[in-house]
Amino acid sequence: MSTLIQSYEQQYSVLTADITAKIGRLKTADENDREDLSIEIQSNFEEANDLLEQLELEYRGAGAGSRVAAYRAELQRVREEYRSVVSNSASYNIDEEYDDWSVVNDQRRKLLDNTERLERTGKNLNEGYKVLLETEQIGAAVLQDLNAQRETIQNARGRLRETDENLNRSSRLMNSMLMRALRERAVLVVVLLTMLVLSSIAIYALAP
Repeated sequence: MSTLIQSYEQQYSVLTADITAKIGRLKTADENDREDLSIEIQSNFEEANDLLEQLELEYRGAGAGSRVAAYRAELQRVREEYRSVVSNSASYNIDEEYDDWSVVNDQRRKLLDNTERLERTGKNLNEGYKVLLETEQIGAAVLQDLNAQRETIQNARGRLRETDENLNRSSRLMNSMLMRALRERAVLVVVLLTMLVLSSIAIYALAP
């Protein structure tokens, strides 16, 4: 238990004891003293309620809501005792002020609940924003990878085109060389045949 919680609980104990003592004095006080005591007691009730709200905030993460509930039940019992004492007096009507105080107390509790809901909503929004940023970063990384892959594919296509052109040039060169070789072979065959014919004629002419 933290020192702050212990301090709040001690203040609450002292305050409720003071309220109880003042209620005891209220039973035997005269009219003027009763009015002053009633004002002080109402102020003490507000202080006690503020302390309980502070305890609720401190206990909210500690899981000790039952202690605060017990304190509130005790404060409600003291409040009922005060109301009973005051209602017995014909010269002072506390009903309207008590009802107003209850309304204020309810509004404070609702305000605390709304504040807690807003805090949870803010945390959820922050978490959602973080997820959005992470998703955006992942998307940017994926786009960079895709751009790199596209450049790689484009470069590969360029190399394929160059290779295809080189193959076409090589094919044309080989065809040209083949045709030249065929022409040279044909010329050689013609020359050989011509020489063979001339040799045959020469041999026939020289024969006796």
